[in-house]
Amino acid sequence: MPKMKTKKSASKRFSLTGTGKVKYKKMNLRHILTKRSPKRKMHLRHAGILSEDSAARIRKQQLPYG
Repeated sequence: MPKMKTKKSASKRFSLTGTGKVKYKKMNLRHILTKRSPKRKMHLRHAGILSEDSAARIRKQQLPYG
């Protein structure tokens, strides 16, 4: 059986933690930041963790060797 290809767009957006959780960068922190509150911008800086059902799909289909 040939090797499975990693979806390169997914590998740029997601990364795996040591325990196998899927980590991603939160959206809405690129431009037009004047209308967002400082508290919202502060919380958007931190990485997010995908829910387990979404994470299973990402690990299986798009990051097979992650």
